[in-house]
Amino acid sequence: MVEKIIFLEAKSSELTLAGKDFFDRDLFLEKATYKAWLALQEAAKVDKIELFIVSGFRSYEYQQKIIDRKLANGQTLEQISKVNALAGQSEHHTGRAIDLTTTGEKEVLTEDFEKTQAFKWLTENAYKFGFKMSFPPNNKYGFIYEPWHWCYQNEEN
Repeated sequence: MVEKIIFLEAKSSELTLAGKDFFDRDLFLEKATYKAWLALQEAAKVDKIELFIVSGFRSYEYQQKIIDRKLANGQTLEQISKVNALAGQSEHHTGRAIDLTTTGEKEVLTEDFEKTQAFKWLTENAYKFGFKMSFPPNNKYGFIYEPWHWCYQNEEN
């Protein structure tokens, strides 16, 4: 049985501008997540690992636009929901989830990320900074395996 969770959208007062994402878009993260991300990124650099955020906070509205665009391109809701959370069901709404990439990847947000040194480093170190991979293989939420998707787990979560 697949388990679905509704994630509350972070209030703007809980978010901070964290610079630009991999595609040069404004990147917002929950404030404690941003601090943890900076520490994680710096530790990775010390070990010669470069990490970049592809995606951070997403509003319900933005998430719905992703779904609408894919529907308009002929995908079914069933196909879409294996890859993208529906509006309200994405950890990105919290401002604590980050999708990552590293140097040398031909394409972002694919399972090939697990073959990188960055992924190996994350599996060994991310927990030290409060991050965990949300969607391992055969996860209870029914999402595809997402080795690039990590979420900050603060004291309240």
